[in-house]
Amino acid sequence: MFSAQPMFTKMVLPILGGSPAVWNTVVVFFQATVLAGYLYAHAITRFLPLRAQILCHIAVLTAVFVALPLTIAPDWNPPLETTPVFWLFGLLAVTVGPPAFATSTSAPLLQNWFARTGHASAADPYFLYGASNLGSLVALLGYPTLIAPLLGLSEQGKAWAWGYAALAAFICLSGYVTWRWRSELQPVPPANTELVSTIDWPLRLRWILLSFAPSSLLLGVTLHISTDVAAAPFVWVAPLALYLLSFIFVFARKPLLKHGWMLQAQVFVLIPLAVYFTVNLLWLVFLVHLLGLFVTAMVCHGELSKRRPVADHLTEFYLWMSIGGVLGGLFGALLAPALFNSVIEYPLVLVLACLLRPSLATDKRHSWIYDLVFPAILAGAMLLIYLPNPLNPAQFGETGKLAFFGSVAISLYIFRLRPLRFALGIGAVLFTPLLITDKGTELARARSFFGISVVESYESGRLHMMRHGTTIHGIQIMEDAHRLEPLSYYGREGPLGQLFLALNRRGPIERVGAVGLGAGSIACYRRPGQQFTFFELDPWIERFARDESLFHYLSDCGGDEAVRLGDGRRSLMREPDGAFDFLVLDAFSSDAIPVHLITREALNLYMRKLKPNGVIAFHISNNFIDLEPVLASLSKEANFTARVQTHVPADVGPGRSSALFSSIWVAIAKSTEDLKFLENDTRWTTLRTRANARTWTDDYSNIFTNLIWTRGFNANRQSRGSELQ
Repeated sequence: MFSAQPMFTKMVLPILGGSPAVWNTVVVFFQATVLAGYLYAHAITRFLPLRAQILCHIAVLTAVFVALPLTIAPDWNPPLETTPVFWLFGLLAVTVGPPAFATSTSAPLLQNWFARTGHASAADPYFLYGASNLGSLVALLGYPTLIAPLLGLSEQGKAWAWGYAALAAFICLSGYVTWRWRSELQPVPPANTELVSTIDWPLRLRWILLSFAPSSLLLGVTLHISTDVAAAPFVWVAPLALYLLSFIFVFARKPLLKHGWMLQAQVFVLIPLAVYFTVNLLWLVFLVHLLGLFVTAMVCHGELSKRRPVADHLTEFYLWMSIGGVLGGLFGALLAPALFNSVIEYPLVLVLACLLRPSLATDKRHSWIYDLVFPAILAGAMLLIYLPNPLNPAQFGETGKLAFFGSVAISLYIFRLRPLRFALGIGAVLFTPLLITDKGTELARARSFFGISVVESYESGRLHMMRHGTTIHGIQIMEDAHRLEPLSYYGREGPLGQLFLALNRRGPIERVGAVGLGAGSIACYRRPGQQFTFFELDPWIERFARDESLFHYLSDCGGDEAVRLGDGRRSLMREPDGAFDFLVLDAFSSDAIPVHLITREALNLYMRKLKPNGVIAFHISNNFIDLEPVLASLSKEANFTARVQTHVPADVGPGRSSALFSSIWVAIAKSTEDLKFLENDTRWTTLRTRANARTWTDDYSNIFTNLIWTRGFNANRQSRGSELQ
C-alpha cells in the first residue's frame, strides 16, 4: 500500500504539477481508504462466522485484479477555475481505490484472525501492527531509493500487480492457517499487559483525538517545511516516514523508546520549536520541525497504545483510530486551506497535542485558574518583544533578547506538568508573533491548492515582490523610470535578455510562449507586433500579475498577451504545431519541480510547437535539484544542440543590484545552425553530462540521483534576496 501511494502520486503529478497539496491529498485519500478497510474488517469479524469471513475476503482480494495494473486514463482532465481536490479524490477512487482498499484491510483483519488461534501471543496481537507499519516504512523509503531509480512507471505498475498477487496468496494461506488451528478458548492476556476491557464513549473520543492530532500534524509539518524551507518532493516522504516509525516503536512488544522518555523529550523539543517557530534557519528548522512531529506522534500514539483494548475489541479500536486519522487529514487538506491563508493549522494542532498530554501534577488545587492566568501573563510578556514600547528587551541587543526568550523557555518548562497550562503557554508563544507581527510589507496573500502566494513591498514600497513559498516569482520597481525593467532572474544583462536580443537581431519574432507567468516580468521583452502567450497553473498568480496595484508588467508591457490556465504541457498540446518562435520554460526554479515538463516526450512536444528555427530556453535555477545533466541527456539523445549559462549579475546601479539574482539558463534548438548566434559567446558553454545517466521519460525519472547535497549556485541568489528584507 505504501509503495502504491508514492507511485500513484508520481503518475498524477503531470496532470496537476508539483504541488505539496497533491501529496497531502493523496495521503488523505489513503487515510480514508484505510478507514473503509478497517470498517469492513470490523463489520465482517463482528457479523460473520470465521469461515464466512475467510471466503468473503478471498472474494474481495480476487475482485481487485480487474483494476490492475494501476494506470490513469488519458481523458481525466482537472478543472481549471476551481480546486482540483475533489476531482483528484474521484480519480483516486476509480483507479488506485480498489487495490488500496483490499490491502488496507490486512492489519486489523489478520490480527483478529491471529487472536483466534492458539498462539501464545494471541491475546495481545498488537505487536503485529508495529510489524505492518515497519513494512509500510520500508516500502515508503524504498520507493525513491530503489524502485523509482530501477523501474519506469509502467514497469512499476506491473511489478506492483505481481506483488499484490503474492500478498493475496499469503492472505489466503493465513485464512487457511486460522481455520485449521482456530481455538475455541478465549485468549488470556499476559499478566504484565494492561489491556482495557470496558469501552465507553469518553475512551472512544480519546482514541479519536489521539489519532487526529498526529495525522493533522503530519500534513501541517509537510506543508510548512515544503512552503518555508524546501518544497522538494523527496522531503514530503520524511514526515510520513517518521509518522509510521512512531507506530512501529509504540506497538512493539518491547518498545525501544519508553513512553516516559518521549513525554520529557516532547517538552525539550516543542519549547525551542515554539520560541523559534517564525525564524527561518533552513536545515536547522527543518530538523527541529521533523523532530517535533516525531516526538509528538510518539506521545499521542503511546497514549493510544496504553489505552488499547482486549482482543475482542481490536477491530473497533483500529476503526476509531482510523476515524481520527481521517478527520485530521481532512482538516489539514480540505478545511484548513479554506479557512486560513497561511499554514496556521500547524501551530493549532501543536497546541491540541500538548493538551492531550497526561497530567503529571500531584497538586490540583485551583490549578484550572492558574492554567488560564499564567499563560495569559506569558502572552502579555510576549507583547513586549513584538510591539514598540520602552520595555522591549530588544533595545538591550542580543543579550536582552536571549535573556527574554530564555525566561520564556523556563516558564514553559515549569508549565509542563499541567497539560492545559502547557498547551496554552505554547499557544501564547506561537500565536502572539503570528497575530501581531507587522504586516505592513504584505500587500496580498492567497492560498490555493497549489500553495501560498504572497506579494510584499520593500524599500518603503519602492519594490514589489511575488513569492510562492521560498521561491521568488518576480520583482518590480514601482518608480516610473525603472518600472519596465525585468528583474530577479530575467534581467536584460542575463541569459534570457541575451537570447531575446539575439533572436530579435536574427529575424522577426512573431510569437513567444512562456510556461510560468510569475509577476509577468517576461512580458516587458515584448516588441510591437509580437504576441506573448503565458501558461500558468495557479489562477491566483494570474490575478496578482494583472492587479495594477501590485504589478504593472502585464498592463504596461502587454499587448496581445494571453494567459492559459492549467498545466503548461497539457495546454501546449492544444496549440498548433509550428506556432512559436521562442519558448520559455520557467517552471523549475521552485524546488518542487514538475518532472513531466522535462522529459523526452515533453521536449519533443516543445520542438513540434516551434517554427523550424525556433529556440527553447529552460530556466533551471534550483537549490536542491541539478537539472543540467538531465537536459544534456535529453538533447544528446534527440541530437539537438544545447548551451548553458550560469549568470551572476554585476552591480549595475543603486536599487537594481539587490533585485537581480543569479540564474542558470539552458538554450536548446533542433540544429547547430539555430544556435549559431551563441557560437562565439564564451558565456554560453556545453552542458555538463553525468556518466551512465538514464534519459528521463514520462515513464522514468529519478530526482534522487540529481539532488544537490551541498549549497549550490543559489547562495548568491539568497544573499541578494535577503537584502530586500
